[in-house]
Amino acid sequence: MNKEAEAFVRLLKIMDDLREKCPWDMKQTMQSLRHLTIEETYELTDAIFDNDLEEVKKELGDILLHIVFYAKIGSEIKDSSTSITTGFDITDVINGICEKLIHRHPHIYGDVQVKDEEEVKANWEKLKLKEGKKSVLEGVPKSLPALIKAIRIQDKARGVGFDWDNPEQVWDKVNEELAELKEEVDHKTNKIEDEFGDVLFSMINYARFLGINPEDALEKTNKKFIKRFQYLESESAKDGKKMGEMTLDEMDVYWNRAKTL
Repeated sequence: MNKEAEAFVRLLKIMDDLREKCPWDMKQTMQSLRHLTIEETYELTDAIFDNDLEEVKKELGDILLHIVFYAKIGSEIKDSSTSITTGFDITDVINGICEKLIHRHPHIYGDVQVKDEEEVKANWEKLKLKEGKKSVLEGVPKSLPALIKAIRIQDKARGVGFDWDNPEQVWDKVNEELAELKEEVDHKTNKIEDEFGDVLFSMINYARFLGINPEDALEKTNKKFIKRFQYLESESAKDGKKMGEMTLDEMDVYWNRAKTL
């Protein structure tokens, strides 16, 4: 047995022990783990964003534990009348993803020829339709945050050829949507929210054409704002000033100083 297999078997045995002996682990269900899994996933994205490899390693371990945990719970699901297992185990999970990867990579495991990444993605979406999906957008989780969901929707539509030809067209669309938003704002209509959403969607589209991940771009701006605002808080406190009691002009002094750091 190689070291990877040994490590994985060790984890499976530990999971068996925890499920049998630990009061907390014994009580868990798929439903109770769900929010924890979401939290672990966000912690992984934080570590990746910060390029903290040690934390990435740790968070990957946490997510791997969750995968093993769900599979363990799945293996315990039985028919109440026959006690026959009706769920799934970790072997089913692994074999399932292996079969899917082989099926969806015919350019590696078959005789399909592709010239670039775009053709791979296009073939992927076409294969999913052949598997019975009625829409290429079915694979976009409903509970994704709206910004990430917009990115995935646009990527999938692009995969089947529904896309602009060049960035200039998308920029024209951005300006068109901005003009429509301004029109609704000026007239104080009930369509302002809809038009604002259209502006955001078109900006996400434009980011894609620029090769920018809008989620990453926004998060960098969030971090930048937090750093500057916290500088404003700490430096103004050193000068005996209190947040909420300063004028905007006073706060701007610290804010502009923070921008130079």
